Amino acid sequence: MNLKFNDHVLPTLPIMEELPTDRIIGITSTIPIEIIFAAGYIPIDLNNIFIGDKLPFKMVEDAESAGLPRNTCAWIKGIYSAVRKYHIKKVVSVIQGDCSNNQALMEIFQSEGIQTIPFAYPHSNMDKDFLYNQLIKLANGLGVDYKKSEEMKKCLDAVRAHVHEIDRLTWAENTVTGEENHIWTVSTSDLMGDYIIFEERARRFLKLARDRDPFQQDLRIGIVGIPPIGEDLYSFLSSIGAHVVFNEIQRQFSMPYHTKNLLEQYSQYTYPYDIFSRLKDIQQEVKHRNVRGLIHYVQSFCHRHIHDVVIRKHIQLPILTLDCDRPGRLDGAMKTRLEAFIEMLKSNEYEEAVKFGNGEQNYDLCR
Repeated sequence: MNLKFNDHVLPTLPIMEELPTDRIIGITSTIPIEIIFAAGYIPIDLNNIFIGDKLPFKMVEDAESAGLPRNTCAWIKGIYSAVRKYHIKKVVSVIQGDCSNNQALMEIFQSEGIQTIPFAYPHSNMDKDFLYNQLIKLANGLGVDYKKSEEMKKCLDAVRAHVHEIDRLTWAENTVTGEENHIWTVSTSDLMGDYIIFEERARRFLKLARDRDPFQQDLRIGIVGIPPIGEDLYSFLSSIGAHVVFNEIQRQFSMPYHTKNLLEQYSQYTYPYDIFSRLKDIQQEVKHRNVRGLIHYVQSFCHRHIHDVVIRKHIQLPILTLDCDRPGRLDGAMKTRLEAFIEMLKSNEYEEAVKFGNGEQNYDLCR
C-alpha cells in the first residue's frame, strides 16, 4: 500500500484523509508495531497526530467541550480529539505501563463505538511470561501468525539502525540538532505508518547530516521525561547556546538496544517499567555523551511528575524541572527559567558549589 506524504526531509505523518480507515490502527503509546505491520495494518501514533496538527491547542479545547475534564493531561485530550477528527475505528490502548488515564479513555472510545484492543506491559521487566502472553494476545487479536511478527522485527531493526546513527551524529559529531534528533526518534513510535518511506527519508537525512560542518554550541544538555508538548523548546535552547544531545524517552522509542526477539526488545524498553530501569539508562547516557545538565520535562496532571524527586536523588547533575500544560510556545516565565539555568551551567557556579556542598545542596541551585 502506497501512503501519501507531504514532501519533506524529516518524518511526517501520512496525509490522513487519504488513508483507508479500515486499515488504520491508532496507538496511544509505543507498542510492538511489528505485530501491526505484520498483520497488514497501518500503525498511527495518536500523540503524533495531535501534536502535529496545525491547531493542537484547539484539539485540547474540543476534547474539553466534549466533556473531558480540564484537569486531565493534554495528551489524553489530544488523543481523544485525534480519533474523532479522523474517524479512526480501531485503537490499541496501553492500559498498563503508560498513562494512568488510558483505561478510562479506552472506555470512552468503547462507548462511542470504537473498537479497542488493550495492551499491558508487566509491572516488572523481569516478568517475561506476562509480556510474552500480551504479545501473543495482540497477534491473535489482529489475526496474524506471531512468527511473522518476529520476521518483521528483523526488517524494522534495519530501519531503526538509521535512527540510531542519527542519534550518534547528534552527540558524537554535533551535526544533528536536538530538535531533529527529537523528531526522528519520537517518530519511531509508528515509523510514519510506512517503514519503507521512513527508511528512505532517514537515508536522505543522514547524507545531509554527514555533509554538515559541526555545530559550535559547547554546552551539552539532555532532556529526560516524556516528550515535551511545547513547540519551540528545542529552538529556544539552541538560540541560547545549548545543544541537546540526549532525548531520553524518544531514544527509547527507537529501541536502542541490540535484541534477538520481540520479548527481549520490549523487556529492555525502559519507558513502561519502574523508574530505576530508566535511571540506569540515564546515568549511562549522560556520562557517555558528556552531558552537563538535564531538563526534566513533566506534563501537568501526569503521575510521572512524582518521579522528579527520585531522579534528583540519583542523577548527580544540575536539573531544571519544566512543567507544561498545553501545546503552544514557551511563555516568558519559562524562557527566563531556561535562560537562568543555561547561564548557570555555562558559569562556574555549579563547579564551585560542588566543592563546598553535598549532592542535595547542589540540586537546590537548579530547582
